[in-house]
Amino acid sequence: MDRLDNPLYQEDLAAIGRRGVNWGALEGAIVAVSGATGMVGAFLADLLMWGRREVGADVRVLALGRSEAKARERLPHFGQEGFAFEELDVSAPGNAPSRPADVVVHLASTTHPRAYATDPIGTVASNVIGLSNLLGYAADSGRARFVFASSVEVYGENRGDVERFDEGYCGYLDCNTLRAGYPESKRCGEALCQAYAVQRGLAVYVPRLPRTYGPTLLASDTKAVSQFIHRGVAGEDIVLKSEGTQTYSYLYVADVVAGLLHVLTSCESGVAYNLADERSDVSLRDLAQTIANIAVSRVVFELPDEVERAGYSTATRAVMDASRVRAKGWRACYGLRDGLERTIRILRSTEE
Repeated sequence: MDRLDNPLYQEDLAAIGRRGVNWGALEGAIVAVSGATGMVGAFLADLLMWGRREVGADVRVLALGRSEAKARERLPHFGQEGFAFEELDVSAPGNAPSRPADVVVHLASTTHPRAYATDPIGTVASNVIGLSNLLGYAADSGRARFVFASSVEVYGENRGDVERFDEGYCGYLDCNTLRAGYPESKRCGEALCQAYAVQRGLAVYVPRLPRTYGPTLLASDTKAVSQFIHRGVAGEDIVLKSEGTQTYSYLYVADVVAGLLHVLTSCESGVAYNLADERSDVSLRDLAQTIANIAVSRVVFELPDEVERAGYSTATRAVMDASRVRAKGWRACYGLRDGLERTIRILRSTEE
């Protein structure tokens, strides 16, 4: 079953589309989405196309990706009015879309441990060179708004002096490591956004995303939560490759996309906003057990291989304070168990 035919997935789109999106602020907009085949990008494209169909929103999608073949597998909108795809590696120096856009959402990024370890150059390039290309493209248009999907990783390691990271917190990062490529390039990306805002007058919006999961996740995703989900869907043991005491903020992909659009349409430009929900702050061990309970499997322990270990975050507590975005009217719809149950049920139906 295609995910768009799944009733639960349709419910997700309707829940976000009818309550979480200011469609008026997107009226007439062409939205260029880099990384459109990724977990967040695919849901965003689905939601924008849902808005055209179900609420009559005058919004168009320009999906950007390195492979049209992959896009055709991941994005079931080819041939539909309001959807266009451009094959483009935004990380190559000087590359930019050939068509205009009113909103640019930069989601293209390496986001999982094995990729950090095996393609560290690509990790940095997508967050800096790719971002620079798209910022220039947006600024040159003279009208575009820009969204840079940043990350909880910009905070580094908790120094032990706070319970939750607010947007002004800055923890420890050892930049002389392979793993530092991702958080350091996200930090650099935010600074580059501020530079374009001041020097070129570009309206930039910076949602900081927590660890994200959902039914649009890729089979190649090696994040711990993604591995847990893949094994749960397959009815296999959930493999925990540490003691599991690390505690992080998680968020269902539907809420991530709703938060991202809320920051764009209802928040201040040039300001960073944490997207998080206290109901979804959990230790890795408890996360694994929750997925095992839902999937009717068990948790087992296994040592990671060297490649995986090289890509792991060393942060042991990375919990986000979302009070700033809550003050602007955003709330997550889905708690942790609800989001995980929906993810597993939708993925199982798409693999039948």
